[in-house]
Amino acid sequence: MRILSGFLLICLISLQVKLWAGDGSFAEVWRLQQAIERQTRQNGLLSERNQRLVAQVQDLKTGLATVEALARRELGLIGPGETFFLVVD
Repeated sequence: MRILSGFLLICLISLQVKLWAGDGSFAEVWRLQQAIERQTRQNGLLSERNQRLVAQVQDLKTGLATVEALARRELGLIGPGETFFLVVD
């Protein structure tokens, strides 16, 4: 009877160790859930960014006003009949 009790105790301890520290343990499942939540948040942010970029591409394809505004802001476009003034502090 003592041998059986000792064997059962050893089995119980080994199962508990696996449950708390082995593959598929509570700690690993918690860590994976946290990683999934972080990735889901990042995917949401990237999806919003992609939607903004698609809208910007559509604007650039269809409207010249958007292209002109972008060229003025980034390339310093000066239209015909306009005068350029450089203000230096």
